[in-house]
Amino acid sequence: MRFFNGKFWRRQWLEWRLSLFVIVFVVVPVKSSFADWNWVPSSSMNPTILEGDLVFVNKAAYDLRVPLTWKRVSRWSDPQAGDIVVLFSPDDGIRLVKRVIGVPGDTLEMKNNILFLNGKRLKYDLLPDNAIAGLEPDLKARSVFARETVGSREHAVMAIPAIATPRRSFGPVQVPESKYFVMGDNRDVSQDSRYFGFADREQVIGEATRVIVSFNILDSYQPRLGRFFSRLD
Repeated sequence: MRFFNGKFWRRQWLEWRLSLFVIVFVVVPVKSSFADWNWVPSSSMNPTILEGDLVFVNKAAYDLRVPLTWKRVSRWSDPQAGDIVVLFSPDDGIRLVKRVIGVPGDTLEMKNNILFLNGKRLKYDLLPDNAIAGLEPDLKARSVFARETVGSREHAVMAIPAIATPRRSFGPVQVPESKYFVMGDNRDVSQDSRYFGFADREQVIGEATRVIVSFNILDSYQPRLGRFFSRLD
């Protein structure tokens, strides 16, 4: 029988050995230490990131790890205010995509969804319509939007007034050493540092910088071609 034919398996090995070598010794170490991707199933980062976005994660943005481990061999940077990071939730260990709002030493306060950093109100401007083009029409109608500036980065934020939540105000709180305060851009539906507390530096996997591909999981997985390979603000 062909299944027990030694020549057949030798031929299969010769055909596949290069692919296996590349996967084991190139793809896996690169994905482990340098670059990764993350499917986003939730709306917590709307309108910046949409449900069904596949985002590129630069694992070497802040440090270098030994492949297939979490041991860091070098650190050259730390997350900055405004960065979008992928991290493990301090609550349950699930991978999250959130924005860094406060870095070690910062004092944060929020009053009715308006953030104050080190005693100064963040800058809020009108958000252009093209920044919310990918959102579902009914969600747009129920939401309010703004362009928020934190650190040196401007980004879109949104709120849904109809949602009853006590998390629109907090603080002031000071971010401890080696900790970060992270939030979702969709402020009224995000499980973030307002719920699980500060994120530890060691829990940060890398920086999310781009959308690789995007499919509307709310509408039969229709591709959002305009989001393919787009930069994240």
